[in-house]
Amino acid sequence: MPDDATHRPEPFAPKASAAALDDLRARLRATRWPDAPEDAGWSLGTDLDYLRDLVAYWADGFDWPAQEAALGRLPRYRVRLGGGPSGGAPAGSTPSGGGARPAGTAPYSGAVHFVHAKAVAPAGRALPLVLSHGWPDCFWRYAKVVPLLTDPGAHGADPADAFDVVVPDMPGYGYSDAPAGAPLNSIAVAGLWAELMDVLGYPRFGAAGGDIGSHVSRYLALDHPDRVVAVHRTDGGLPVFGGDPAELTPEEREWMRQAAAWGATEGAYGAMHRTKPQTAAFGLSDSPAGLAAWIVEKLRAWSDCGGDIERSYTRDEILTLVTLYWLTGTIGSSMRMYSANGAIPVEQLTRRVDVPSGFALFPGDIVRPPRAWLERTAHAVRITEPPRGGHFAAFEEPELYARELREFFRPYREAVAPRD
Repeated sequence: MPDDATHRPEPFAPKASAAALDDLRARLRATRWPDAPEDAGWSLGTDLDYLRDLVAYWADGFDWPAQEAALGRLPRYRVRLGGGPSGGAPAGSTPSGGGARPAGTAPYSGAVHFVHAKAVAPAGRALPLVLSHGWPDCFWRYAKVVPLLTDPGAHGADPADAFDVVVPDMPGYGYSDAPAGAPLNSIAVAGLWAELMDVLGYPRFGAAGGDIGSHVSRYLALDHPDRVVAVHRTDGGLPVFGGDPAELTPEEREWMRQAAAWGATEGAYGAMHRTKPQTAAFGLSDSPAGLAAWIVEKLRAWSDCGGDIERSYTRDEILTLVTLYWLTGTIGSSMRMYSANGAIPVEQLTRRVDVPSGFALFPGDIVRPPRAWLERTAHAVRITEPPRGGHFAAFEEPELYARELREFFRPYREAVAPRD
């Protein structure tokens, strides 16, 4: 375990300044609204009437200090990773622009923000678990599920299923420093998470995630199989296949067709993120209403809400996520990770995961893979289809998600060595 002072986690409790909140409210009240076709609703993107109401509440009803205090009840830290010199940009500062070096190849040297919540009176050995988020979110994704995992006995579950939970913000997301130059890809972030778990004294651990966090968890299992006892994911990623299509089952071919159709109708955001994220960042970093439109439309489209976003999230929950993006200035740096991931070689994308893998395919998620694909690409020992939940299942249905993790990881607890 590293003992260098630059790798010592420090407690972290951010507090937005009154000036930052006053500026936010002024910008919200001065929003210049676009027109919209009559009765367009959500068919062309974010619904104008809905966003007007949400922005009005954000400006004059939303209590950020209360939400900030609620998030502050999670045990949060920052630690420098990547081996560079100490120092760096302060938390919440606007990330710097990109560079031209190959994505994910240069070492990261920055401070990573993370939740580290230890098991409460576990009956047996607590399993260390690193949870990786995706876009457009951050550690927010797992805020509800942390207490269910660390103290299952208090929530009607077996105390022996307790976890030590680690939830990092990826570089360029939330309160983690952005890379100084080119963005990191999922492979590089997986390497940082292995380093973080070493810093925290966990030689072996479980990994779980969804969206980009599913990719990061996959590379943790691929590149650190001696340390990852098992990996759980809520998706199989988008399909990449380098073999003869005749080898695929009819279900796999249909899934690939559906994925291509989804990309044509819903994937414009991803194409923007991969190719010209900096162009979009100018507007989204300047207009909080624009930022909300970009994020809220995805929350609605990717959740199991039946078209009513507030069936899955309260307004305060929505605005907590959007305000985190606004105050940290991370919309641009978060989108740039798509560019880095888009440059990952095919031979990396088609590697098979041999570490025991579990998948929970929630009904409201996007482009759900068939069993044959999961078994082709991973040592799939458990595949379930929970009755409710979508892309952000850990936030939408925390009890169901926590149950999935408890049941999947139960057989692998004895493989974990005691903490230092």
